[in-house]
This record gives sequence, C-alpha cells and structure tokens, in this order.
Amino acid sequence: MSDLYNQIVSQRGSVESLLARIPGFRGYMDKAARRTADRMVRDHIADQLRQRIDRLAQIERNLLDGGGLGYMSKTQSAKTKLQTFHDRVKAAAPGYSGFMEAVKVEADDLERIYAFDEALVRYADRFAEALEALDSAVTANEEVASAISVLDRLTIEANEAFSLREDVLVNISKSISG
Repeated sequence: MSDLYNQIVSQRGSVESLLARIPGFRGYMDKAARRTADRMVRDHIADQLRQRIDRLAQIERNLLDGGGLGYMSKTQSAKTKLQTFHDRVKAAAPGYSGFMEAVKVEADDLERIYAFDEALVRYADRFAEALEALDSAVTANEEVASAISVLDRLTIEANEAFSLREDVLVNISKSISG
C-alpha cells in the first residue's frame, strides 16, 4: 500500500472521536448514553425488586405452613405495593427522555436525578433487609405483625419516593422547554 494509506490508517481514531467533531453529534451521543444508562439502572433495580417479590412469596408460604393465615391480607397488601413499585420502576419512560431534545441539561438537574436513582438502589437493599427481618420473625414466630408493618411502610415510602422522582423529571422538562 501507499505511504499515504499507511499514514491515514495509523492516525485513525475511534468512530466516537470522529463523530464528536461533527457539531451537535456529541450531544446526541451523550444523550443516548444517558438514556441507555438510565434504562440499565432501572432494569437492574427492577430485577432486584423482582427477587424481593419472589422472596416475599416464599416467606408467605413459610408463614402459611406455620399457621399464619391471619397475616395473609397484610402480606398481600405489602406485596401488592412492592409489585406496584417494581412495575413503576420497570415501565417508566427513560428518565431523560422528556428533556433529551434540549441542547443542555444542567448539572444540578442531573445530580438530582442521580440522587433519586441512587435512592432506588437503596430501596432495593432496604427491602432485602426488611424481608430478612420478616423471615426471621416468621421462623421465630415472634413480632410477625411488626415485621410486616415495617415492610408495608417501606413499600409506601418507596412509591412516594418514585413519585417525587417523576415530579423532578416533569419540572426539569418544563424548565428546559419553557
């Protein structure tokens, strides 16, 4: 091959660096990456929540086996709220889609969204802890009602937190389009 060909090939950069030089394309790539990251975070959280729901179903079976039929309406209520939280996380439109067309998203806005996403991860962990406590209560046949109550309050709080996240996204979208 020619020296010019070798020079061109040896100096080539990545596709990303080429596309970053095209006006406006880098912003598009950043936005696409944010959408992908948002989807990945929420899919991970939803998977964790699905495991928690399955764990609660297992605990319910153990509770029934131990004669705890009287607790079923309360565990079902908590499970329904946990399922609702899972469904909201799983089915929500990507967090950045409402304002992806804007040229610039403020760093403070992104930090608020990231804080809510981090909180969603913490809720998945807190559900695991609450379910472990419930399982221990069922095994010991002590404080079962209290453990169910803690789980139920946590499901309410998690759903309220998700509503706040949605409010933040709506407000960010309004401030960018307005």
